[in-house]
Amino acid sequence: MISLKPKLAKLFAKNVRKTILKWSSKPIETQKKVFQKLIKEASHTKFGKDHDFKSINTHQDFIERVPIRDYEALKPYVDKVVAGEEDVLWKGKPLYFAKTSGTTSGAKYIPLTKESMPTHVEAARNAILMYIAETGNSKFVNGKMIFLQGSPVLEEKNGIQLGRLSGIVAHYVPKYLQKNRMPSLETNCIDDWETKVEAIVEETLPENMTVISGIPSWVQMYFEKIQHKTGQKVGDVFKNFNLFIFGGVNYEPYRSKFENLIGKKVDSIELYPASEGFFAFQDRQNEKGMLLQLNSGMFYEFIEADTFFDENPKRITIADVEVGVNYVMIISTNAGLWAYNIGDTVEFTSTKPYRVIVSGRIKHFISAFGEHVIGKEVEQALQEAIASSLISVTEFTVAPQINPNSGLPFHEWFIEFENEPENLSDLANKIDKSLQEQNSYYYDLIVGKVLQPLKVTTVQKNGFQDYMKSIGKLGGQNKIPRLSNDRKIADALYVQKLTK
Repeated sequence: MISLKPKLAKLFAKNVRKTILKWSSKPIETQKKVFQKLIKEASHTKFGKDHDFKSINTHQDFIERVPIRDYEALKPYVDKVVAGEEDVLWKGKPLYFAKTSGTTSGAKYIPLTKESMPTHVEAARNAILMYIAETGNSKFVNGKMIFLQGSPVLEEKNGIQLGRLSGIVAHYVPKYLQKNRMPSLETNCIDDWETKVEAIVEETLPENMTVISGIPSWVQMYFEKIQHKTGQKVGDVFKNFNLFIFGGVNYEPYRSKFENLIGKKVDSIELYPASEGFFAFQDRQNEKGMLLQLNSGMFYEFIEADTFFDENPKRITIADVEVGVNYVMIISTNAGLWAYNIGDTVEFTSTKPYRVIVSGRIKHFISAFGEHVIGKEVEQALQEAIASSLISVTEFTVAPQINPNSGLPFHEWFIEFENEPENLSDLANKIDKSLQEQNSYYYDLIVGKVLQPLKVTTVQKNGFQDYMKSIGKLGGQNKIPRLSNDRKIADALYVQKLTK
């Protein structure tokens, strides 16, 4: 029997592509409309009254009345929402809270509203449809699709349901995909990540898997278990698997390892989802960067990362951004987040249309000596160092060593290898050379003999998984920071190594 699904998917994709091209071709006008609507809709809320939204007509008015806040600064308002109050940050009450790990304030409760929730679902759907529209490949819709995600079991707090974002989104899978979706609800509800992945392996092995989606580090665990159980490459087990959808971290450090595990190259789609909003997705296979979602109830501001910690940093809109500059992204949304710092830094790869890459976290950097090294730089340095070699990296993180036993301070790279290099010093030199070429501050510190070149410390197999498990963050949306400005992770990895 011939399935109509692929043909219908192509028609649907064509229509969605037209809609996206319409707003993305008028980006500044689109953002102005979003801004005006947000201000109008929230003018009667407590936050809107406290910040005189009724007198806001321009972006400059907004800057003057609404300061930048992170979660801790917005928490007094969020606490009122969590307590059950209405019309605080957005009209009425949220539909859900996405519960995430906080920094100084414990658990964070990010509101998801009637207006914001559909944008999370539509963006994920549209990413796949834009891929179909571009490539013409729609056969995969007949196969099984797996989305490695958090448990869909939700709690309740003052009448509002809460859970992990991926678990909440699991309740919104369209009916036409329900039969294709894996794993089963029962398996998806397993809390322990390792037990869950084992169960997913058992469920999916007999199936015609065509699409696999998740954070690369956790999908890697799934692939390794399949290979261990079958003795075959993933691509031989799932012969029709040809699309990998990922988000959360840069895929490039994992690409060679994945291609080895799969046994062939497969197309991939990068997503940029977060509890605070679904910000961007890869709209073209051969273009660098992800299409910024300008028509999804989110207004964006940007601050140059180098000036972010200044007393009064300049806030700009997309109208004034430049390609290749590292920006902190600030959002205001129809979930009631206002001039909110999500902590991510981005770079624009294009302004026609507006495409971004995630360059790192404003809190995840190394500047113990004024070097301002960011995530994008260390990832690129490692990629360049292992290119055209048989070296394969499973995971890595970088920390400063301020007080070494001897010699000058240095950056210490903790790397878990799949295939180790014959000469660690040679690899360290290549990484260091690339980092010096990318970052002039780092170059000056090396040349000026303030720092010595970086050193590589090997991490035993599954060392990063063991570390994440030890802090209760194995699986789901959790990931290892690429950079730390302290030794917290580094010291834990050392202790772990000594106790093995």
